[in-house]
Amino acid sequence: MKKQRPMTQDWFATARTLSEALPYLQRYSGAIVVIKFGGHAMGDAEEMASFARDVVLMRQVGVNPVIVHGGGPMINEMLQKLDIQSEFVRGKRVTDAATMNVVEMVLSGSVNKRIVQAIQLEGGKAVGLSGKDGGMVTCEPDDPELGLVGRPAAINTDLLHHLFTGGFIPVIAPLGMGLQGETYNINGDTAAGAIAAALKADRLLLLTDVSGVKNEHGEVVTQLSPAHVRELTEKGVIAGGMIPKTQTALDAIDGGVRAVVILDGRAPNACLLELFTDHGAGSIIRESVPLAKT
Repeated sequence: MKKQRPMTQDWFATARTLSEALPYLQRYSGAIVVIKFGGHAMGDAEEMASFARDVVLMRQVGVNPVIVHGGGPMINEMLQKLDIQSEFVRGKRVTDAATMNVVEMVLSGSVNKRIVQAIQLEGGKAVGLSGKDGGMVTCEPDDPELGLVGRPAAINTDLLHHLFTGGFIPVIAPLGMGLQGETYNINGDTAAGAIAAALKADRLLLLTDVSGVKNEHGEVVTQLSPAHVRELTEKGVIAGGMIPKTQTALDAIDGGVRAVVILDGRAPNACLLELFTDHGAGSIIRESVPLAKT
């Protein structure tokens, strides 16, 4: 016989939250959501497990999540262990053949499979891929001086749609293949944006280690239009590492993504807060900025 326990305010709050989430659960059923996963959470086992649990819940309620991950710190650590010296041009690492071998080993190997494992431990079905699988990402050189650093030239989403049908969660390492069969390393945000645009995703979530896009007063701006992003960039308010993220957002929206959210991946359940609550969890960028979240 089930033992009765006294009700608590926490239980009532949980039930109310679930009830209030219903419109959002209905809204995102069948939607494609691409998540760029990186930053601090990748190196913390507890935060990795929390992220994986959120992704499994998203799939359970009918969302089609796609994970695109980074792994720069892990690559740097392995290069150091193997005593592979790097050359830099304008502050950016040149990716030669020896470096590329390490990049592929780390991204497609240890990092990718750790995320797959975390999702499956939470009851999900994940498949680890790179952009080379199924001819998904065809690249061209981004800057010849940087060697095997590429930018997506064409995206084939057939494999991803097959995985959605089977209930699988794709986990993608940001690598692609050139026309001559060469392997290219792609910036993780850029890869996520290109894949989201090709899928015409409902949302692209860029998880970062900051709380969102800030205005000139240092306050997070919760909703922005592309025009507002360009204005803040021209004024120098959006600067440094936020520029490539907002540019990825603008490119993704131009490519057909409904909205892009730059959010703090360190916040507990950030993806669930953004998708399934009124609160949201970062800065949403989209063509029309309504008064209320839709």
